[in-house]
Amino acid sequence: MTPLVFLGVAVGGGVGAALRFVLDGWVRARARSAFPDGFPVGTVLINVTGSALLGLVYGLAARHALGAGWALALGAGVCGGYTTFSTASLETVRLAADGRSAAALLNGLGTLVVSVLAAAAGLWLAAL
Repeated sequence: MTPLVFLGVAVGGGVGAALRFVLDGWVRARARSAFPDGFPVGTVLINVTGSALLGLVYGLAARHALGAGWALALGAGVCGGYTTFSTASLETVRLAADGRSAAALLNGLGTLVVSVLAAAAGLWLAAL
């Protein structure tokens, strides 16, 4: 890894984390009335869109439509900083600990299934 690629991954990670922070706050503020029980809809949206973006980046890189340095900066950097699997895991555990088993199951399995489908959709888009 060159110093420039390292810098691209580091800057991309910062950009991804900042995007996650802003988008999560924006979604939470707007979803409060639809999800008054505090279901983590922002985290789900971030993980699904991040999975789709990573699938797209990987697909473009595999077709050589995106250089390796850019793929690392966008994939490991932006997507790595943007997605929140550890947050999703903690929120699932907190839902279960609060006795909200159905919400915990929906959050845990739902995020996994929809994120995998989103990654496949990103790969499909890259192949067009």
